[in-house]
Amino acid sequence: MNKKWNTILVIFIFLVFIGYIITDKVLEKKSAPIKSKLVDTSGIVDQWTISKVFEPGKGQLNAVSVSKNGNISLGGESFVALYNPDFKLLWEYETNMPVTALTISGDDVYAAVQGLIVVLNTKGEKIGEWGPFEDNSMITSLASNDLNVTFADAANKLVFVLDKKGIVKTIIGNTGEPFIIPSPYFDVAIGNDNLLYIANTGKLRIETRNIDGTLLGYFGKSGTDPDAFCGCCNPEHFALTPDGFITAEKGLNRIKILNKKGEFVEMVSSVNNFVPPLPLDVSSADGTIIYAANTADSKLYVFKRK
Repeated sequence: MNKKWNTILVIFIFLVFIGYIITDKVLEKKSAPIKSKLVDTSGIVDQWTISKVFEPGKGQLNAVSVSKNGNISLGGESFVALYNPDFKLLWEYETNMPVTALTISGDDVYAAVQGLIVVLNTKGEKIGEWGPFEDNSMITSLASNDLNVTFADAANKLVFVLDKKGIVKTIIGNTGEPFIIPSPYFDVAIGNDNLLYIANTGKLRIETRNIDGTLLGYFGKSGTDPDAFCGCCNPEHFALTPDGFITAEKGLNRIKILNKKGEFVEMVSSVNNFVPPLPLDVSSADGTIIYAANTADSKLYVFKRK
């Protein structure tokens, strides 16, 4: 009986995900043209170049996270792997479901697998498993600092803040004004000061909130200009750096850098052959090297300034 209900649950989650994808594509067609090669029309020149393309060769690549010491964690179809800065494999952990998000805190790697968070140590051994937290959840983003782990659930449109034992401290989005999440992309980051940064994609903005969920401010506007977010719902992915943010969009599949106020600094990649509806997951340890995981070709792109 339990096996039967588990099968039904997996099918239900799959149908929900397909529904998200269909809705996302319909909205995207209405809001932004699909192009095979994207050129930013503002005259802004890309200031970064691809220095390396790495292909793990382990199936679909979904997520990337970089530690302070430069180690790179990748997650995908049925794996989590950790590499050193020279891309030497340190360990690999097999999963029975796709990994949808990653974060590294200290020596531990946290991986989202079908509504659960799997905690792995320095040897790639599982030392914990947290959740499930909500029915039919879809964890699309994980972030952490020294004290907390936070994740975004795109299916339930909620952000959770946990302590390092996996105990829920705060749930954001179930009271007050709800997040508007039209597609299966929903990102969150947390600073060392415990401020949260949440992509409210339907409003085309990144919000700053206290750990209790109190809205402190936001930035973002609709449009194709370098300082705006395009389409129905963006930014789809972003990463926090000491100087601001790295954002990744779909529709116009571009990666750019914003300062702490959300003001445009420079374009990382706007002229590229990335598939427009599939944004790249981005991560950076200090803002000097940017790692971008591309689900379309399952390759990791490494960007450095020209």
